[in-house]
Amino acid sequence: MPKQTKKRDTGCPIAFALDTFGDRWSLLVIRDMAFKGFQSYNQFLNSEEKIATNVLADRLAELEELGIISKLTDPADGRRHLYVLTSKGIALLPVLIEMMQWSAQYDVNTIVKPEILSRIVHDREAFITQLREKIINRQALLAPMSRA
Repeated sequence: MPKQTKKRDTGCPIAFALDTFGDRWSLLVIRDMAFKGFQSYNQFLNSEEKIATNVLADRLAELEELGIISKLTDPADGRRHLYVLTSKGIALLPVLIEMMQWSAQYDVNTIVKPEILSRIVHDREAFITQLREKIINRQALLAPMSRA
């Protein structure tokens, strides 16, 4: 049964964004898909943040319901599923990049590589375009018939 849509009384765009993807785990799942190429449940489960299985299952279902990711049948093993970013999810790349740049400026423990940060600072749009194309190309390798 689909979840009830969260009610937004104010129409505030920041409140809408937070209602959509604003919890820690959702953003980390999106990060892992965008930057690390994660597609399988086990890849997410084994991420360095060690998300609990029940939380992961909930976030994947919620992100799918919101249209940020799609669940596909794994063409190599029909019993498994793979997750891919939708165009709505890919549209979050500039937000993630902005968060990386902000964190690199204010977090002394950041792991953003200097060469990545330099690319973001000097040619942000080219970096986003290249990342978007990499995601789309990776997803194109999955057979169209793998849609669940």
